[in-house]
Amino acid sequence: MSSIELTPSQKKILRALTNLHKDTEDAIKGEDIAEQVDRNPGTIRNQMQSLKALQLVEGVPGPKGGYKPTAAAYEALEIQQMDDPASVPLEHEGEPVEDVIVEEIDLSSVHHPELCRAEVHMQGSFDAISEDDAVTVGPTPLSKLVIDGRVDGKDDTNNILILRIEDMVAPAEEPEH
Repeated sequence: MSSIELTPSQKKILRALTNLHKDTEDAIKGEDIAEQVDRNPGTIRNQMQSLKALQLVEGVPGPKGGYKPTAAAYEALEIQQMDDPASVPLEHEGEPVEDVIVEEIDLSSVHHPELCRAEVHMQGSFDAISEDDAVTVGPTPLSKLVIDGRVDGKDDTNNILILRIEDMVAPAEEPEH
């Protein structure tokens, strides 16, 4: 499967859609998405056309209509959604980092094994963390994913830490008896 390159605003809209949809399971109105991403509904409608063309969104006609994310939408976002961001531990060189909040872990380039990168979106200060430092993120609340990696880069403006993944473990589901 080729990874779909989304623009930041498409990503934002798609993410708003998947979040809203998670709460209701109903089709989501363009107005609600517009409100969530702070754009006008016309912009959303235009973006939805392109997301539909990419088969990431389906339109639901009628008064109860709106948009629904397709399974591909989740794949395109590769989201490890954090329902409770504060609970994701982050370790730097083996020491827990107290004052950061991991908002999400974006594994967008996992399709390319040689580029195994994780983008860790955070709140808080991570000045103490420098390139090539060892960082461990997780376990995440939902999938109990733990990522061990080294810092490959930092995006201070967006508070993103880019890790070269050395090891990624999500414990297998307990088999049903």
